[in-house]
Amino acid sequence: MLGWFRALMPREDRFFDLFERHARTLVAGAEALQALLEGGEDVPRYCRIIAEREQEADDIAREVLEAVRRSFITPFDRGDIKDLIQSMDDALDQMNRTAKTITLFEVRSFDPVMREMGGTVLEAARLTAEAVPLLNGIGKHAAPLSALTERVIAVEGRSDALHEQGLKALYHAHGRGDPMAYIVGSEILGHLEDVVDRFEDVANEISAIVIENV
Repeated sequence: MLGWFRALMPREDRFFDLFERHARTLVAGAEALQALLEGGEDVPRYCRIIAEREQEADDIAREVLEAVRRSFITPFDRGDIKDLIQSMDDALDQMNRTAKTITLFEVRSFDPVMREMGGTVLEAARLTAEAVPLLNGIGKHAAPLSALTERVIAVEGRSDALHEQGLKALYHAHGRGDPMAYIVGSEILGHLEDVVDRFEDVANEISAIVIENV
């Protein structure tokens, strides 16, 4: 009877499938964000792509939360599953906020530092997508998972430094002569930094899961 009941419940590996699908949307969103920061007339199109990826990620996150409610057995703590998918979803939400700000102010060109920060977003997304599948076998993958999360944290440190560098460059270029350009530029830089901060949150959630399950 118990075996029949458990057969009706979502399998443990379904969670990993959903995590990997979400991670792929993170990479797709980050790729669109990096392309957006190249500027030009394609900026609105890439903003729409990011919004589409954000909606797709929200749908996956809801599937994960529904699976947590319905599952008889989960691969690790239910609270950890919720925290992990929420932190992943927050990263794409923040990409979408960045795109919305760019749309609001109709920005079509971006400073080199902004483009470099877009590169850190993409690097963090790809590292996350590399780490997520390893959660399906935490014991044997503990060392590479730890290495990947440390790399994400290092990327976040570089992003912080770029943010400061970008603010200084904006101030020197626009601080006195064009305060609106400074305000808009600093807001975009802040959003880009926040995206990488959200990936650091994902790395921290993965590290906590590894610690609790090894």
